[in-house]
Amino acid sequence: MHTLSVVLVALMALLHAYILVLEMFLWQRGPGRRFSGFDAEMARATASLAANQGLYNGFLAAGLVWGLIADDPTGYRVQIFFLSCIVVAGVYGAATANRRILFAQALPAAVSLAAVIAAG
Repeated sequence: MHTLSVVLVALMALLHAYILVLEMFLWQRGPGRRFSGFDAEMARATASLAANQGLYNGFLAAGLVWGLIADDPTGYRVQIFFLSCIVVAGVYGAATANRRILFAQALPAAVSLAAVIAAG
């Protein structure tokens, strides 16, 4: 179970690093516009907001990496904290912005969180 939890946490870190790139650097280009569903004008108008969101996703990714490389009990606690943050952010995002965030962010984080707790 430990190996599964490490893989899932690493995948969550990669997902949030990818979201960082989309929101900070590709928001006004094809990949970012497909991600957001915005036309060129809306992407341009929201680029600074997206970059800010991307930065926060980068912090989540960094926290998960920290949790993977830190010795226990710190690493275990850090993973639980950051995965919990992602679940809360995903639920809030699904309720306020787009329902697909629940399935793309909150659900994978919840599964990862459950695996970390089970392995702990």
